[in-house]
Amino acid sequence: MNQAPETAFSAVLRAASAGDHAAAESAGYMGDLMGGKLPIAAFAALTARLHPVYTALEEAAEAMRAHPVAGRFVHDELSRTPALEEDLAFLYGPEWAERLGDSPAARAYTERIRAVAFDTPEGFFAHHYTRYLGDLSGGLIIGRTLERVYDLADGKGVAFYRFAAIPKPKPFKDAYRALIDEAPFDAEGRALVVSEVREAYRLNTALFAELGELTWNEAA
Repeated sequence: MNQAPETAFSAVLRAASAGDHAAAESAGYMGDLMGGKLPIAAFAALTARLHPVYTALEEAAEAMRAHPVAGRFVHDELSRTPALEEDLAFLYGPEWAERLGDSPAARAYTERIRAVAFDTPEGFFAHHYTRYLGDLSGGLIIGRTLERVYDLADGKGVAFYRFAAIPKPKPFKDAYRALIDEAPFDAEGRALVVSEVREAYRLNTALFAELGELTWNEAA
């Protein structure tokens, strides 16, 4: 039997994390970046911080691929690590891996994913949902804005924000939300998911706050 819209877990999850989502979106760093008030080094630093986060998440996807619940959400067309590495090579040069500095916020975010997403379906799904559904929504807008603001010709530097294998994001997102509503999370599992989604947003907000505290007269 189909759930009523107001009791569907996808709707419950979205409502429960709405405030955390808004806090992440309102970060001053992102507003300044999208407004073109920061140098491209600030954009490069964001890309650098996302790389370890997605590396951990996509390693978790491989670990959870065969899981009867978590595996439902593993879609190879979502993979972002190759695109991030393409962007980093453009933004930092071919030896980009040697040029990236340490980020306590990115390290904390990555460590959290490694702690909860490799062996529990709730932990994996929470971080998967927070990152990828956001990427397919506001992330697409962010990518188009940054491409225009920083005059990134031919999409150079913004491959992360392009999903060539998902030409129509809305049907994909609708199908993803249907999977959420069908997933056999019990009441305790749902509570764990909500808690971890909120933690993922907190970690993302902390990453933006770290970027906002840096001085952009030099590459960070």
